[in-house]
Amino acid sequence: MSETARKPRLPVIDVARGVAILAMAIYHLCWDLWYFGLVGWDVGFDWRWVFFARSILFAFLFLVGVGLVLGHGEGMRWKGFWRRWLFVFGGALAITLGTWLTFPESFVYFGVLHAIALFMLLVLPFLFAPMWVSALVAAVFIVPPWFFSHPLFNEKLFSWLGFWVEPPVTNDLVPVFPWFGVVLLGLIATRLGKNLVLPRLAAIPVTGRLGTAMAWLGRWSLPFYLVHQPVLLAVVVPLSMLLGTQDTLREADFLRSCQVTCESGGTSAPLCTTYCQCGMEGLTEDGLWDPVYAGVLNTDEQAKLDENNRQCSALIYPELLGSPAATQ
Repeated sequence: MSETARKPRLPVIDVARGVAILAMAIYHLCWDLWYFGLVGWDVGFDWRWVFFARSILFAFLFLVGVGLVLGHGEGMRWKGFWRRWLFVFGGALAITLGTWLTFPESFVYFGVLHAIALFMLLVLPFLFAPMWVSALVAAVFIVPPWFFSHPLFNEKLFSWLGFWVEPPVTNDLVPVFPWFGVVLLGLIATRLGKNLVLPRLAAIPVTGRLGTAMAWLGRWSLPFYLVHQPVLLAVVVPLSMLLGTQDTLREADFLRSCQVTCESGGTSAPLCTTYCQCGMEGLTEDGLWDPVYAGVLNTDEQAKLDENNRQCSALIYPELLGSPAATQ
C-alpha cells in the first residue's frame, strides 16, 4: 500500500484511550502501595483486582487494534508507523532495563509494551485481509488458553506465548495467547463499523475540562505510560522507607518467589506455604536477609542457610529427620 495522508483523529477514541491509561495508572498505584506494604489489599492475587487489571488490559489492547485501523486501514503510512513502533519498542527495552535494576527477581521481560510492539507487526496483514480470516485467527489465539496448559510454558523462555500452569515471577507479563486475539477484535470491530459507527463517533463532541483532559491523555498515552510508574515509585518507595515497610516488602517478595519455586517442584501449595514461612523465619533469626539478597554468603552463613533448609524440609516431610541427608 502507498503512503497516505494522515486522517483526522476521533476525539471520542482519544477519550476512551485516556480513560484506559488512567485506569491502568490507578491500578499500578494500588499495586505499588500493596507491594511495598503500605496497604493490606491483596492487589496481586485477589480475583477482583485481577479482573480489574485484565479488563483494563483488554480495553487497552482492543484500542490498539482500533487505532491501527484508523491510522492505516485505507493505506499504510509507513513513516508514521515505524516512528511509533520504534517509540514503543524503545519504551519496552527501557522498562526491561529499569525493572531489572530495581526488581531483578521479577523484572519485566515481556510486558504490555513488548506485546504491543510485537502485535503491531503481527497485525499488519490483517489490516487488509478478508474479515473472516481475521475472525478465524482471533479465535485461534483467544480460545486455546482456556483448554490447554503445560508446565513447559512456566519457564521464562516460553512463557511469553502463554499456556503456563503457574506464571513465572515477573511484575508484568502479556502473552501472545490470548492477547493478540484481542487486538484483532479491535481491528475487526473498527473495520465492520467504519461506514456506520465511525461517522457517528466522529460527530460526538468532546467538551468540558474532564473530556478535554481525557482526550489529551489519550493522545499522549504512550509517554504517560512510560513515566507514570517512575513517578509513582518516586513517591511510594521513600514513603515505605519512612514508614518502615521495606521489611514487609522483602518478606512478601521472598514468600511469593519461594512458593512458586516450591510448587514447580511438585510439592502441594499448603506444604509449600509451611516450608516458605519456616524459611523466612529462619532468615530472620539467623540474620541472613542481607547476605542472601546480595548473593554473597561466607562459610558460616552458608552453613546456617543449609541447616535452615534442612529443618524446613523436615517440617513438611518428617521422614527426612531420620535420613542420612538430615544429619549431614
